[in-house]
Amino acid sequence: SRIVIQCIFVYVFALGAVEVCVFKPYFRNKYNLKADVIHNGSKEGIELYQYAFTERNTSKYLSAKFIWPSSLHRPAMESTPMLFAIVPHGVAPFGITTYPMWSKLFNDTLCRWTCAPVLLSIPIISIFLRNIGYIPAKSSSIVETLTKKEQNVGIILDGIAGMFQQSSKEEKAYLKKRLGIIKIALRSGAPIVPVYGFGHTDMYTVVVDPLGVLEKLSHMLGASLTPFFGRWMWFLGPPRRTPISVVFGEPIVCPKVEEPTKEMIVEYHQKMLDAYENLFETHKEAYGWKDKKLRFV
Repeated sequence: SRIVIQCIFVYVFALGAVEVCVFKPYFRNKYNLKADVIHNGSKEGIELYQYAFTERNTSKYLSAKFIWPSSLHRPAMESTPMLFAIVPHGVAPFGITTYPMWSKLFNDTLCRWTCAPVLLSIPIISIFLRNIGYIPAKSSSIVETLTKKEQNVGIILDGIAGMFQQSSKEEKAYLKKRLGIIKIALRSGAPIVPVYGFGHTDMYTVVVDPLGVLEKLSHMLGASLTPFFGRWMWFLGPPRRTPISVVFGEPIVCPKVEEPTKEMIVEYHQKMLDAYENLFETHKEAYGWKDKKLRFV
């Protein structure tokens, strides 16, 4: 309708104004980048952009901590592209924004994070995401990155559905239906590294309609339509300054199978759920969630 078109026009115009009036004169100096450095997906260009000023300072703002097992220490995974699978999504999984860590800590393989394909079509935002190295959250793109490009891949495993699974009484992870990730791992032979972002669900207050209309629309559009409130109850504002702990589990080593059977997929899916359960129970008390439980939905 005319109103929708007008809203889209205003949105695109606003993004353009932010780009011209704010991003270029201010953040360009902070990023220490020149116009000729903007790249077309080159490894060197992505590595440069992963040190983004805004992303670095997001981790400082949230006092991010990272804990991993000795099984991930070098040289264990130096020659193996890994599949990092983090939950929960929350409104925004800020625990992933220390991009260079995922690309350099466990091996020297670039880590490409996934996002909803629609985000890679939005003006300005898509340029920023592509420059950091984001790829579409599609099976073909992930398998190609793991096998042909031999690069790490990071996935926010519960995706858009996870944004609607927030509760003050318990942590909920939308993983029961996430069998596709297992098929990808088996076809590529990449180990799955379960990761839990403690604090992801505390940074925003999400407004969820009881009929589930917004959730259904979000799935249809491939982008979230969830209203949320951040710091100072600011609508669509910055996150609360909640400390986050990003905890890595033991890697789930997957054999390379061209056509994995249903039984094999179910077996490794259960291994993944058990890994998340163990990860959560091991670290929840240290984070201050002694009485919280993790429930899979």
